[in-house]
Amino acid sequence: MDKLNEILQEVGISKVKLAKYLGVSRQMIYNYLEMNDISRWPKDKKMKLFNLLDIKDASEIDKIVVDTEFINKVDMVLNGDASSVSVSHSESIEFKELKPREQELLNDIIFTIKERFVDGAEDSYVTYKYLLNFIQGIENVKELKYMMGYVVKLLGFVDPDEYAFNEEEQFVFESIMHSAMVLYRGGGASKSRLAETHKKFVAEIEHKKEEKLSRTEEINTAKIQALHELGYNEITRENASEVLAKIAEIQSRDV
Repeated sequence: MDKLNEILQEVGISKVKLAKYLGVSRQMIYNYLEMNDISRWPKDKKMKLFNLLDIKDASEIDKIVVDTEFINKVDMVLNGDASSVSVSHSESIEFKELKPREQELLNDIIFTIKERFVDGAEDSYVTYKYLLNFIQGIENVKELKYMMGYVVKLLGFVDPDEYAFNEEEQFVFESIMHSAMVLYRGGGASKSRLAETHKKFVAEIEHKKEEKLSRTEEINTAKIQALHELGYNEITRENASEVLAKIAEIQSRDV
């Protein structure tokens, strides 16, 4: 911890600045710095400190060389101007086009997920793979946003009277979700009682898959016909606009 304190002093990071960056009180910073081992810090705060110092674990602190480049990099991170987060020695995620608060949020998400992987929980991979799928669908299914709103309120991160999306729809969705959760937790929703409902759920998913497959086949058929009518063998960058226009024309013939 002496080395860490020394680095903070050399770089000119005040306790107030560090507290703001870590999202804790100044008194909490004093408590952290009085600990004998960084491993005793809360994991999310520890990972943010590692990100600030551009290291992977506490053992690298003693190897830090405080020079102009290091000071400038730390200053950029502290001020929310970090343009990228290292993913490996050969690649990084560019943040340059994002606003400072968006950079910080994305940074926190990446390091939180990384932390879960490092912890080695058995279901971590599947959990965050599902999360990726959830995010991929969030702009097309508005209820996913309402579902997130319900969960963060339930966990106490957001005021229950806050409605970030469509207030009326979110209110209705949260009320229904709460009723469902009460039923689920109360033990009155057994597998045998809900078997028929689950069958309908599966049937609806299968129907959507069939519709998607049918639509894909329809588009492929129109593409083949468009290429044939235009005299092309394949879609290229040069003929893409022409082929797409022809596909739209072919599909309109059946309307």
